[in-house]
Amino acid sequence: MPQTEITEPVSVLDKAGRPQNFGWARSSILSYDHNLLSAPHRSISEGDRYVLVSSSHVVCFEILDDGYLGYHFLSVVPLREKTCFSKTLLTNFSLGCLDLPINSDIGSIKFKQKKGLINFACMDGGVKLIKVDIPDFSRHQGLRGEVVLTPPPGAESLLTNMTWWRKKGEAFLLSRKSPWYFAEGVIQFGSSDLVFTRGEGWGIFDWTRGVRPPSDLRFWAVGCGLSGDHQVAFNTGYSSADSSAGTENAFFLDGKLHKLDQVSFHIPSGRLVPWRFTSNDSRFEMTFTPQQERDENHQMFFYSLKQRQLFGFFSGKVILDDGSKFEFKEIAGMAERRKSRL
Repeated sequence: MPQTEITEPVSVLDKAGRPQNFGWARSSILSYDHNLLSAPHRSISEGDRYVLVSSSHVVCFEILDDGYLGYHFLSVVPLREKTCFSKTLLTNFSLGCLDLPINSDIGSIKFKQKKGLINFACMDGGVKLIKVDIPDFSRHQGLRGEVVLTPPPGAESLLTNMTWWRKKGEAFLLSRKSPWYFAEGVIQFGSSDLVFTRGEGWGIFDWTRGVRPPSDLRFWAVGCGLSGDHQVAFNTGYSSADSSAGTENAFFLDGKLHKLDQVSFHIPSGRLVPWRFTSNDSRFEMTFTPQQERDENHQMFFYSLKQRQLFGFFSGKVILDDGSKFEFKEIAGMAERRKSRL
């Protein structure tokens, strides 16, 4: 079934707060306003996530308001070592109090308490700024620094608006994936400096807004880096939502989006075992060699959030929109399985 590309500005909600206009777009023309939603706060899910990537480290920052639980997650993953470091700060019954912006291009998010500071800010020209200061991040070591994320010229994002297969009431998922930023800055972790420089440091932006069904299962894999003289990036994923109008799958070459159809994750049993990815149209094949793995589970009354994250290197090949073939090797990134239930 052909996917539906949206090329004119539209709202993903009608005047009654019901989801509409399902499909995908190359820029932020899908507007969202949570003030229109009639769904209970416990079902509204809004999140901003940034992943910083280099050949030696992956650093993750995430702020998620999942209704019953406010989730602030930070992780430092050395790709050549066997230990990862992370910290999770929780806000019970957040119910919208994190006040996340309704637009992925404007506004800022600041989380500040005695345990530290996390700040995401949108600047002019599509630039993003990340600030962090967590005095006791992991093993009595602090995490602090600033990183500036700059988009490549003419970069395209992947925006998708999906509903659920079985029409779970008002449930829908709006997402933006922008995996191609140039990252410049320094994150101090204890006595070590994690340095991100232009051409050797990359930033990935994952933005989601929507209304959750009673249960959801999502898979996601993303990476960014250099292949020869080209910047390459990809976003692949699927969930229990209906993606027939527009999948979350795309390959990016120097910031330009090449749309993919369905991509399957072939996940073997066992830990740190290579994964395989294939597309239904034979345009995309990829292998993932994980170097690190971490699990996280949160339970509060009848709400649960479980995720498995792996970090490592991707290699594969893709047929671009013009029919040419492109191969890439050893692109750093991460893969994830996340399940939530009310």
